[in-house]
Amino acid sequence: MRVVVQRVKEASVTVSDKVVSKINKGFVLLVGIKNDDTIKEIEYVARKVAKLRIFDDQDGKLNLSIKQIHGEILSISQFTLYGDTFNSNRPGFSEAMNYELANEMYLKFNEILRNEYEINILPGIFGSHMDIALVNDGPVTIIIEKQNIRLS
Repeated sequence: MRVVVQRVKEASVTVSDKVVSKINKGFVLLVGIKNDDTIKEIEYVARKVAKLRIFDDQDGKLNLSIKQIHGEILSISQFTLYGDTFNSNRPGFSEAMNYELANEMYLKFNEILRNEYEINILPGIFGSHMDIALVNDGPVTIIIEKQNIRLS
């Protein structure tokens, strides 16, 4: 699983000229799910996102989590995070999880953040063409990744 975390002052997602989700201060998450990811990867990355300390404290140090600043999350599914251009200029997406399973895992990821970590999380629309508008704060952008390592 791979998630790009962007610290934002505000963000929104629009589908077919209609704003479907909008947040104030918090994170925009671009969420990619790999074909062999399991619930363990989902739980690990959700925990890392919830506990990530990239908001300024009173001394201007990156020391506060999203929950501590009462922030919100705009979560956007993005299979293109697993676009492979190693052998071509046209990306291949064979490492991205198939549509149905990826949707289930994406919903589970959002559910964990909402229910276990009590963070207000608003989604985009899975599988749709989305326009994302955001005001990046900093900018601060972090990539969180958890690979499923299988031992033979």
